[in-house]
Amino acid sequence: MQLTTLPFEALPVEVDESFDHTLAPAEIVMTLSERKAKFTAAHYPEHAQHAVILSADTIVVIDQMILNKPANFDEAVSMLMRLQGRTHEVFTGFTLLSSDRIHCDYERTTVTFSPMTRKEIEFYVHTAQPFDKAGSYGIQDDLGACFIERIEGCYYNVVGLPLAKVYRALKSFPMLFND
Repeated sequence: MQLTTLPFEALPVEVDESFDHTLAPAEIVMTLSERKAKFTAAHYPEHAQHAVILSADTIVVIDQMILNKPANFDEAVSMLMRLQGRTHEVFTGFTLLSSDRIHCDYERTTVTFSPMTRKEIEFYVHTAQPFDKAGSYGIQDDLGACFIERIEGCYYNVVGLPLAKVYRALKSFPMLFND
């Protein structure tokens, strides 16, 4: 959000991130982001009264399998082994919530990884510690970027927030843009 130059405050949010596996990926990320926004409004009422709450959730999908954040080293290596040399999808859902309205949307980006050796993958997991990232990688990481062959769609979506789409949606909240 710093890139938008809009003032913001990041707040800690701990919500149940389980979901209905029968939902489409776009529905999953929008449901999770809405859950986070509503949690924030309930737990930080002083912010909910006078601000627009923004929340987001990102998942990686390959072979109709959802890759969330890895639980440990072995799971991170396994995820990256599955992704290497292949194309996958990154979905980020976001929710904007004010005192009088809610807006949910999502973005989809495809990412193709170059082939990687197991040694490269293990080195990446050891050095980048990608345990807080869906799919076990960060496109913005110095080393992570070396393995990205191609992206189709929004780069910032893969980072975790489709900035251009969020900014366009924020413009519909008059309290933020007094022309």
